[in-house]
Amino acid sequence: MIKLTVLHNELETFAEETSGFSVLVETQNLKILFDVSYSNDIIKNAGRGGIDLTNIDYVVLSHGHIDHTEGLRFIDFSNIKNILAHPDCFEKKYFSGGEYIGIPLFLDYLKRKTNVILTKEPYWIEKDELVFLGGIPRKTDFEAKEPIGYLENEDDDFVLDDSAIVAKTSKGLIIISGCSHSGICNIINYAREVCNENKVYVVLGGFHMFNDEVTDRTIEFIKNHDIEKIYPAHCLNQYAFDEFKKIGGERIKTHQELIF
Repeated sequence: MIKLTVLHNELETFAEETSGFSVLVETQNLKILFDVSYSNDIIKNAGRGGIDLTNIDYVVLSHGHIDHTEGLRFIDFSNIKNILAHPDCFEKKYFSGGEYIGIPLFLDYLKRKTNVILTKEPYWIEKDELVFLGGIPRKTDFEAKEPIGYLENEDDDFVLDDSAIVAKTSKGLIIISGCSHSGICNIINYAREVCNENKVYVVLGGFHMFNDEVTDRTIEFIKNHDIEKIYPAHCLNQYAFDEFKKIGGERIKTHQELIF
């Protein structure tokens, strides 16, 4: 069994000031906080929903953007055993105009607070059951083609730190993405490879879809791979939500619980 509790997802339309994302993942043995949203959103929402954020085994960061990481400023690290992320997650990131959009805390500070695991390779959180994918190979010809801002050295930022986690179940893979800057189809393909499992049962999370052509090709990919349950959440435009709804996609909301 795996239980997912949505700690924060944006409202009816994407807006930068409300675009955070965070999901509490609970298995029989572990509690994992996947992303930590903007500001203190998850702390407020956990309080309102009576959600226990103590004894967290892992905080997994999907990538280093502030709408997925600023919540680190408000977390009680005495309740956090590990932080797990791609090493490039801690690069300084900027948006056009010079706005800082990276992680708000220094890596050295976090290392003083808890154990930090940085890896570009797949990392099995639970052997043969739950894996952090690390760096995602980008093989499709229509995804991850545009940079999101730039890095401190002024190189374009293609968000190479973007990753996801995957649970292996008897019904197939459950894939949880943060924003899918690496491309949700690339993530799905790599999850199948790493887990040596073709069947994908659930895909949930941020899909980063603001280009209608990319959306159309992604929908076709998902239809061709017979994915049973699709939960678009963070960072999509209305066209994308509408197209996913046509193939059974269900938009998730803050405080929603899903048990698989």
